[in-house]
Amino acid sequence: MSINLAQAQKVVQAALAESTKIDTKMNVAVVDAGMNLVAFARQDGAWLGSIDIAIKKARTARGFDMDSGEIGKLSQPGGSLYNIEHSNGGLISFPGGVPLKDASGTIVGAIGVSGSTVENDHTVASAGAKALG
Repeated sequence: MSINLAQAQKVVQAALAESTKIDTKMNVAVVDAGMNLVAFARQDGAWLGSIDIAIKKARTARGFDMDSGEIGKLSQPGGSLYNIEHSNGGLISFPGGVPLKDASGTIVGAIGVSGSTVENDHTVASAGAKALG
């Protein structure tokens, strides 16, 4: 099972609404279960450098089925996943990537958000993820 375009667009719209609510400019990416980009949006004025980060946060969250920030905790020097960010063509190991689950709890993709503080990125990504459930 994988997220479809209509579902991905719903997730993106919810994330953009949260971004507007907290007055930030974000890049929002949604990948399917195979880590393929399904939907993307860049708010006017969002950082160009954050486009790639948003996509990689989504791929990181789906590739390991956990929030990208959790990967970050495990990838610190001395951690069990130290240097993992160099794998898979480059991962992003700080908050803003969240797995997407269907109503039965099956992971069907992931959302990645970048453009503000990691706390705001995670808040916006979480809002998008809630739209799917």
